[in-house]
Amino acid sequence: MKTQVAVIGAGPAGLLLAELLHRQGVDSVVLERHSRAHVLGRIRAGVLEPTTVEVLRKNDLSARMDREGHPHDGMKIVWAGRESFMIDIRKHVGERFMTYGQTSLQEDLFAAADRRKAAIVTEAADVQPHDFLTERPYVTFEGGKVDCDFIAGCDGFHGVARRSIPASALREYEKVYPFGWLGILSETPPLPDITYCNHPRGFALASMRSPRLSRYYLQVPLDTRIEDWPDERFWRELKLRYPPELAEAIVTGPSIEKSIAPLRSYVAEPMRHGRLFLAGDAAHIVPPTGAKGLNLAVSDVYYLARAIAAYYRKGDGELLERYSETALRRVWSSVRISWYLTTLLHRFPGASDFDQRAQEHELEYLKSSHHAEAALAEQYAGLPLEEA
Repeated sequence: MKTQVAVIGAGPAGLLLAELLHRQGVDSVVLERHSRAHVLGRIRAGVLEPTTVEVLRKNDLSARMDREGHPHDGMKIVWAGRESFMIDIRKHVGERFMTYGQTSLQEDLFAAADRRKAAIVTEAADVQPHDFLTERPYVTFEGGKVDCDFIAGCDGFHGVARRSIPASALREYEKVYPFGWLGILSETPPLPDITYCNHPRGFALASMRSPRLSRYYLQVPLDTRIEDWPDERFWRELKLRYPPELAEAIVTGPSIEKSIAPLRSYVAEPMRHGRLFLAGDAAHIVPPTGAKGLNLAVSDVYYLARAIAAYYRKGDGELLERYSETALRRVWSSVRISWYLTTLLHRFPGASDFDQRAQEHELEYLKSSHHAEAALAEQYAGLPLEEA
């Protein structure tokens, strides 16, 4: 096969990139090592920043999201059983954000690809990028080869794209947190607002995927086993961490998915090596506290599609040269707010009395200061996309 852009990975980053390129007259082939059913079965985040919503709407990918998604003006924080307070994002930023499950977005992107009969190769084993420091890169997989002008690595943290770049050409930044999140998905009405909880028993989060689908999380030690957490124990512990009025409002029910995720912050710089470009989790990981992972994937591929289109349309490689620098400004802003919220809302093993009092004071300051609330609202909403 021959194409202009070979895209490794058919998750949201890869399929959205292919869609944006198509809309600007650029051909692509997407290679995915898993089956379509496997990709669609992954349960991921579902909080969309205003900029993500805007990108989807401008590219005719928002019809289902606008029908089924749940707009929010802000999110709540509660700690140590006290009354919750609202971070009013719409008041400070002028925009609402949306809860819409990544699985649903993934379905929308596959449907859009099917409508245009996109070239997607699933279950492509042993994908490998080659010669990306030349003007004739290509990608091989078991039984096939794709010649191309550019390679986009959208294959996640454990994918082959980043690992194909020599270690000497990358600078990696990482912070691993000493706990994980135990999460469940249940077909129950969620709380009206996304609600973060800091409690002596540990962090908790009440989120949602739709008006009929709830997502809840508990901070747990890294050695936690799912089999030790039947639904009854999970619901009991969740309610212990929320104040009584919120605990009573939580509707319990059988879980339809349960998983444990470790938390880490990670950034690889630069996000380009020759004609190989990284996007999404292939280049960076953020703890889910800030709900930034999917949104960063969207902004990455927005910048990359724009740069590639400019190259073909005008013969202008400037945006390609600036891609990593441009994307990383938004990446580090999101890494910073995700780290801040993780530090603010979790109980860290071995924390001193001083650490605990400082955390409580920061929460009190956030609750009482208009300026602190505005700063958090601005960062939680995400930086606006940069103009070309």
